Amino acid sequence: MGSTSNNLLLSSTFFSTQLLHSPPTPKTTNSSFPLSFLSKRKTLTLKSILNKEPSKANLAAAGAAFIFSTVLQNGQLALAIDAPPPVIQVEAAKPTTSNASLENILATAPKPQTQSDLPEGSQWRYSEFLNAVKKGKVERVRFNKEGGFLQLTAVNGVKATVTVPNDPDLIDILAMNGVDISVSEGDSNNGGLFSIIGNLFFPLLALTGLYFLFRRGQGGAGGPGGLGGPMEFGKSKSKFQEVPETGVTFADVAGADQAKLELQEVVDFLKNPDKYTALGAKIPKGCLLVGPPGTGKTLLAKAVSGEAGVPFFSCAASEFVELFVGVGASRVRDLFEKAKAKAPCIVFIDEIDAVGRQRGTGMGGGNDEREQTINQLLTEMDGFSGNNGVIILAATNRPDVLDAALLRPGRFDRQVTVDRPDVAGRVKILEVHSRGKALAKDVDFDKIARRTPGFTGADLQNLMNEAAIFAARRDLKEISKDEISDALERIIAGPEKKNAVVSEDKKKLVAYHEAGHALVGALMPDYDAVAKISIIPRGQAGGLTFFAPSEERLESGLYSRSYLENQMAVALGGRVAEEVIFGKEGVTTGASSDFMQVSNVARQMVERFGFSKKIGQIAIGGGGGNTFLGQQMSTQKDYSMATADIVDSEVRELVDKAYARASLLIETHIDILHSLAQLLIEKETVDGEEFMSLFIDGQAELYVG
Repeated sequence: MGSTSNNLLLSSTFFSTQLLHSPPTPKTTNSSFPLSFLSKRKTLTLKSILNKEPSKANLAAAGAAFIFSTVLQNGQLALAIDAPPPVIQVEAAKPTTSNASLENILATAPKPQTQSDLPEGSQWRYSEFLNAVKKGKVERVRFNKEGGFLQLTAVNGVKATVTVPNDPDLIDILAMNGVDISVSEGDSNNGGLFSIIGNLFFPLLALTGLYFLFRRGQGGAGGPGGLGGPMEFGKSKSKFQEVPETGVTFADVAGADQAKLELQEVVDFLKNPDKYTALGAKIPKGCLLVGPPGTGKTLLAKAVSGEAGVPFFSCAASEFVELFVGVGASRVRDLFEKAKAKAPCIVFIDEIDAVGRQRGTGMGGGNDEREQTINQLLTEMDGFSGNNGVIILAATNRPDVLDAALLRPGRFDRQVTVDRPDVAGRVKILEVHSRGKALAKDVDFDKIARRTPGFTGADLQNLMNEAAIFAARRDLKEISKDEISDALERIIAGPEKKNAVVSEDKKKLVAYHEAGHALVGALMPDYDAVAKISIIPRGQAGGLTFFAPSEERLESGLYSRSYLENQMAVALGGRVAEEVIFGKEGVTTGASSDFMQVSNVARQMVERFGFSKKIGQIAIGGGGGNTFLGQQMSTQKDYSMATADIVDSEVRELVDKAYARASLLIETHIDILHSLAQLLIEKETVDGEEFMSLFIDGQAELYVG
């Protein structure tokens, strides 16, 4: 503080001395002092000096104060170090008490010259702005968020705006000259009242838009004005990737080799088009992936995207359907406009049956919005203007409801069937979904695949995940075959009811019931092998008998008459065992689901499969109803009451025959039935190997009918 006071005193004395003498020509060496230098000191003001006697000393002090105040207003203090300030010529005056003479003297004194050469006004030209930046006259700039202009703050506190052209070197110029750069969220020129009005304007605008939206929804979608504007109802909601990064390749897709082969041709066409065009081949415009849920249709589309390396659009067909008529068609147009601009590219539409259903069908007629959407889709895929370079991939599990115009060549040239995997495919899928999982050495993928016929890729993924959850719940470090087996049973039949209260009598009844199913199934020729028997309650079942179906039979879908008759006998084996052990008065309702299965198989053998001599080789009672109606309503009776009586008698004959076969087998092998039931009561679970050892010890023989 002491040094600051001495400097200020010397500066004041310096000014007062130079006011009375003529100085030499000033030099150019300057020193700038910050405002904080003087803000901490008490200096003499002009008013305080004028109130005193106008002596030479006071006049000098007044001049110094005048210069100080002028310099302070300009934002900085500039003092000549090597040269005195400009000379103020003052004549000697006699001492007087009049203030008028002081005012006259100060009025005649020339005003100090400022060193600011900044442009005037609040709007600067761009060239003036650049000159001021290069001279160090600009302290900071704030760019508008939308671009086009900026607001600057000069070193003397002056603010101005500049219209900015597209100059790529501007940022570098500002950075080199030490200018503080920022970006404004809005127009900072409109402060105060304008800021308040702006803050209120947008909520009011949003509320107004919602009001008109609801009014339009209540008054119908066909009113004037359309649906464009800021709400952008007609814009496509598809997801776009310029460089697809799905993380999935064909190596990650297992169990669908034929589907991969057909899609690899599309990928190869995109990568090497010259090889095909040289022979006159054209790239398929569309590929429809058809298959049951969970077979990997969407996964294949991701793999195509990851392998092709071209721009990729993905959307769901349900995104096109809206409350307002015409929005879906507008979104289809917008999607294909974007796709054509990025051609060659791939457009993937998932669950296309949501918008591609047959037109003009259904109980209530057609759906105007959906029909306009599919009409626009048909036109975009193969219309008058053509659709070059855009490949459409679509997926559905309901190809039977799609419109015929959508399935014709030129729109969907290929229909790729993605079916349930076979045994070899399931092994590969299990290997894929076991990556990153700690598996024990006793895990055999081949055995798991044979126990999971009909499982899709999604089912097998869920199986391995459930097995991992079981292992974590049991505080294990690895996933063993027991966890996989428990997970399989949980998926098929539901979780175990470990806390269920089961009496000894009920446990015994369930054991004999399941033993009856297993015994008849094992003794029937050309039937599935027994895999496991359990009397642990799961879901709605008190016990379960697991059979391992033939893979060949499942893939072909062909079942012989003897197999269906054996299936009915196995289903009735549980009720027959209850009657033999507990008497006809001691049977329970546990066989209700078995009776439903038997009746369904027998009726199909008579009505659909031609396995009845009285009905002959015809199919009756076929469902000829509408696709969009319920299953119960779609069934039609196309035969007379007399034929119905014959059908009922034939069904009863088949069921009675199956019941007789089951009774004969259980009565003949009653000892094996007792042994198996006792083993189930003790262990609650018997696997296939233990079960077969009982048959070997009991010297059981297959049924010969």
